[in-house]
Amino acid sequence: MKQRIQPTASPDKARHLSLFMPSLAGGGVERVMLNLAKAFAARGHRVDMVVCRAKGELRDRIPDGITLVELQQSASRVWPRLQVLRADPKGFWVLLKPVLFAIRTPYKIRYLASLVRYLRRASPDVLLTAMTGPNLTALWARRLASVPTRVVISEHNSLSQKIQAETNRQQWGWRFLPPVISRTYPWANAIIAVSDGVADDLSAKTGLPRESIQTLYNPVVTPELEARRETTPDHPWFAQGSPPVILGVGRLAKQKDFSTLLRAFARVRESKDARLIILGEGSERKNLEALAQRLGVADAASFPGWVANPYAYMAQAKVLALSSAFEGLGNVLIEALACGCPVVSTDCPSGPSEILAGGDYGTLVPVGDDRALAQGIAAVLDKPRDSLRLQNRAQAFSLERAVSRYLEVLCGL
Repeated sequence: MKQRIQPTASPDKARHLSLFMPSLAGGGVERVMLNLAKAFAARGHRVDMVVCRAKGELRDRIPDGITLVELQQSASRVWPRLQVLRADPKGFWVLLKPVLFAIRTPYKIRYLASLVRYLRRASPDVLLTAMTGPNLTALWARRLASVPTRVVISEHNSLSQKIQAETNRQQWGWRFLPPVISRTYPWANAIIAVSDGVADDLSAKTGLPRESIQTLYNPVVTPELEARRETTPDHPWFAQGSPPVILGVGRLAKQKDFSTLLRAFARVRESKDARLIILGEGSERKNLEALAQRLGVADAASFPGWVANPYAYMAQAKVLALSSAFEGLGNVLIEALACGCPVVSTDCPSGPSEILAGGDYGTLVPVGDDRALAQGIAAVLDKPRDSLRLQNRAQAFSLERAVSRYLEVLCGL
């Protein structure tokens, strides 16, 4: 059932704010953007959510009072590239390999013409974008649309790690992307990074001045999260008297490195009776299920898929483990802390160390080290939990703190 947004107070000037992202999938970036959209609407702003594909787990959670706009994909693979060149004719040599001659049409530019039409028709005061592809597409679109809309872009991942990951997937154009970013991102009215680590990496990789990039932590802890954590998880392994549950949450993708978590879990099982639940969907599901079989832990590892309320699981789990190779911030760590759940995380770039204050609020282990991850998990299983301390730490990433700061940046206040 959809919610209805009730404005809490009228701002001095209500603005038309648009948020642009690829889809309504249930990932961390999408949840952050939805949290922002709801909060902006609650403060009296007119809000559009502009997406390339209006599909995904979050579609039914868009409340009344927020307009959903689905862009249309161009049928041509050539015309969008020519449109990019129209937006930046002097950038031919920079755009040549990553955009103009790329084997696959990159960076959401097949939605460029539709976004241009939207900007001309709606002329929002501000367009907030998330992730590299939408960031670039929005900046090119504003040039083509010739509208006064402020464009504020946000990076949610380590660019250098993303380039490496995409190159490993034979997405060769990403290797030539830093000069495009160096040339295009300065057109933005503001550049946001979700952690200091992401900001530092973006500056180092592209040469953008570090002072031009602002760190705004994600609005993760919401009243909705705090209410939903109190419900009972829909899984039989949380029955009273059952073995402790280790929890993993995220896309089943190589970035999340759940294979290391499975190997760590197999080590934990050598000395402790425990179970593992990994929430999420993705391309690595079959590989992970096969690995669980090979490790002999398939009967103690569950893959329920994407669930609408992961917070109930976090509140009841004994420990949440984040095994990622890289993150932008690591929203799932904040969500777990907000649910009073102890965490063990890889010390990956970027975010976990910032969230956990260098290890004061959770255990940090090297990336890809299943032995260290197992030791960290086993140590937590033996400790009493201090939920209140963890929840207090999570308030540093609350919705109220983030939204006021976001509005200052979006509106140029």
